[in-house]
Amino acid sequence: VQLVESGGGLVQAGGSLRLSCVSSSTVFSFFPMGWYRRAPGKQRELVASISSSSATNYADSVKGRFTMSRDNAKRMVYLQMNSLKPEDTAVYYCNRPNGAEVAYDWGQGTQVTVSS
Repeated sequence: VQLVESGGGLVQAGGSLRLSCVSSSTVFSFFPMGWYRRAPGKQRELVASISSSSATNYADSVKGRFTMSRDNAKRMVYLQMNSLKPEDTAVYYCNRPNGAEVAYDWGQGTQVTVSS
């Protein structure tokens, strides 16, 4: 399965970005998906997830600011990021959660940089 993320960029604190991820999985609609990020010098972390029925969960650090959604017909997930903070600066990736691991190889990710 290939995952391709897009939509990152440079934005000022308080701004917004919308990330997109397309999956080549033919069973995309049956499984949950997640958005992960890796900040410089830190481990990759899960920031948002969405179930096959579109129930969402968020890390405390992004709750109320980020919204994850999915379009099964397009095999895509999205991450709407509002009220961005410098600490949101990271490379963002999508993948399918599989317990504590992920199901697929990582894509290239998309860089998000938030300036203060």
